[in-house]
Amino acid sequence: MPCESVLDAGGPSAAATLRDLRAQARERGLWAMPLPVELGGQGIPLLRYAQLAEAEGASDHGPAALGSAPLLDIRMLQHHGSARTGDLYLRRLTAGELRICYAMTEPDVPGSEPFMTRTHAAQEADGSWTVSGRKWFTSGAADADLVTVLARTDGAAPDRDGLSMLLVPTDSPGFRVVRELSVLGAGGQWEIELDRVTVPGDHLLGERGQALALAGERLQLGRTLRCLRWLGQAQRAFDLMCERANTRTGSRGPLAGHQLVQQHVFESLLALRTTRPLVHEAVALLDAGRDAHVEVGMAKVASARMLQQVTDAAIQVHGAAGLGPDTPLPALFRTGRAARILDGPDELHITSVARRVLRTYSV
Repeated sequence: MPCESVLDAGGPSAAATLRDLRAQARERGLWAMPLPVELGGQGIPLLRYAQLAEAEGASDHGPAALGSAPLLDIRMLQHHGSARTGDLYLRRLTAGELRICYAMTEPDVPGSEPFMTRTHAAQEADGSWTVSGRKWFTSGAADADLVTVLARTDGAAPDRDGLSMLLVPTDSPGFRVVRELSVLGAGGQWEIELDRVTVPGDHLLGERGQALALAGERLQLGRTLRCLRWLGQAQRAFDLMCERANTRTGSRGPLAGHQLVQQHVFESLLALRTTRPLVHEAVALLDAGRDAHVEVGMAKVASARMLQQVTDAAIQVHGAAGLGPDTPLPALFRTGRAARILDGPDELHITSVARRVLRTYSV
């Protein structure tokens, strides 16, 4: 957390700081806690790691600094990648030598309808793929060595079949970072272009044309990991609010003595305490290998709302100081607002969960 301003700024200083933090994580036995032991991680199971993920995710930079950021990509590559891609990338990803990101959404294509994807991949006579298209809101693309790209390999939109996932090395000719996208004034998201990028044939993830099933698997765990991190960030905002209430004194004494401030504290605590069980219920189902569509959907909506609610209350208690650069609250609030759109908008999860539940009551 003390390094956040340097890490947020990017550039050589940020890279050096991240290297130092990673070295400290290794020295203290905190490196790659949920990653497989056989790859160089510590192998902490998801159910146990969930307790740590809240604290780790209280800073957006925590997972990268502690080496857990590629957990989702490593799982997907282990389960669905070829033997060669596993040999090439898994150990290096675990060691932090390579970075990987995920590119699904596209400009002018609804993010909640991935079957409308326009990015296209054609298989050549030698088995390789030629990939062309544009993706945006791709986290970490500027520093990534690999990008998992959703592309249409067969059929045409809006066919739900015919989509595939390809692992694209970013040093391939034709791959280009177009621009950084400002999200409510902050960076971290990128637009990329693939102009006839050649990808080896064995860099296909899973079966050809079955990407939506892989995306569903990926998104369930990915959304749950985000929810855990949002809980950690909301707890951080809550702690700041309570500290401010106790230390900020006016003509009528500390803010903590004001009933409206007490209401902010109560409502925020209620939101945290009621959301946390929903998230950990989703974790338990995923850890047991069970379907968790309903639980993940509820957890995602509740966590995003909760993070925005708690950070908003913390900003209110801080007053003008909560709007400026001296606290992490503006950044946490941006994360909370963006959370209600990224990883699927609230409306998508609400209707999806409701339909699944209603089907169980149909005659």
